[in-house]
Amino acid sequence: MNRTRTLLTVVSVIFLLQLLAGCASRYPVATEQARAVDITPIYIIGSGDSLNIFVWRNPELSSTTTVRPDGRITTPLIEDVQASGKTPTELARDMEKELATYIKNPVVTVMVGGFKGPFNQQIRVVGQATEPQALPFQDGMTALDVMIAVGGITQYAAGNRATIVRNLDGNPQQFSVRLNDLLNSGDISANVDMLPGDILIIPEAWF
Repeated sequence: MNRTRTLLTVVSVIFLLQLLAGCASRYPVATEQARAVDITPIYIIGSGDSLNIFVWRNPELSSTTTVRPDGRITTPLIEDVQASGKTPTELARDMEKELATYIKNPVVTVMVGGFKGPFNQQIRVVGQATEPQALPFQDGMTALDVMIAVGGITQYAAGNRATIVRNLDGNPQQFSVRLNDLLNSGDISANVDMLPGDILIIPEAWF
């Protein structure tokens, strides 16, 4: 009888360990290999961005403006030009074409002041973050940078069950990230790079 109980206990423990292992490995870990993708971030203008428009030798045409919610801007001599979804260089070339109607050989430079970027390139943090929010992507941004920006995780967070949803070649993929190890244990190996459009999901702990 005791032998039967012992055997059942061992089987139960093995089953539990397999179950936990399955839960832990549901998603691949966001290691260097898992997140290595050939992406060179190029800044794309988005609604809410502040733009400094400089027209060479024509200071009266130079201005500072904010991209409207419809993605357009209005500057001297140019009304409702599409800015959102373009790089600063692309917008500058489009504005030169518009200004060519009024001045000879215009040279335009577009500089971005307040950065927000389009929604599909922002980093979204949802779940048990202290301040869940969308952040503008910056080159070299890591999970630690994101955690600092959102004030870390709450006391109810299951940080080591956090995941990053990433769009790779049109296919959403999910990677595990160990936020508890990173924030509470200082395990820098748990820090991972973030890419434009990443969604960081921080679930609530099981009690």
